Amino acid sequence: QVQLVESGGGSVQAGGSLRLSCEVSGSTDGTNCIGWFRQYPGKEREGVAAIVTLGGTTYYDDSVTGRFTISQDNAKKTTYLQMDHLKTEDTAIYYCGTGRMCGRHWMMYLELWGQGTQVTVS
Repeated sequence: QVQLVESGGGSVQAGGSLRLSCEVSGSTDGTNCIGWFRQYPGKEREGVAAIVTLGGTTYYDDSVTGRFTISQDNAKKTTYLQMDHLKTEDTAIYYCGTGRMCGRHWMMYLELWGQGTQVTVS
């Protein structure tokens, strides 16, 4: 059974940086895409970034392009989200998830996700 565990959230001032990690356990055969999404209180989930597990092609939401970078270490089965130049509107719970397909609309193919990690920018 695949499990995803996020870490690295916290509180930071606007303009600062955080790096989130997503460790995947279990068999990842057939996992085509791993991505990050966020959720604001009372609002729908919003895809942030995604990466093709084989090949490394990346996709970003316009709101984070140029500020966030997704990467992966396949040997460690860990996906990262480097978040720079953080803004107050980035405050949310961040989740990593797996998708059957990748691309800008990878959230349509979301399969599994972790428990989330809180990011607060003030």
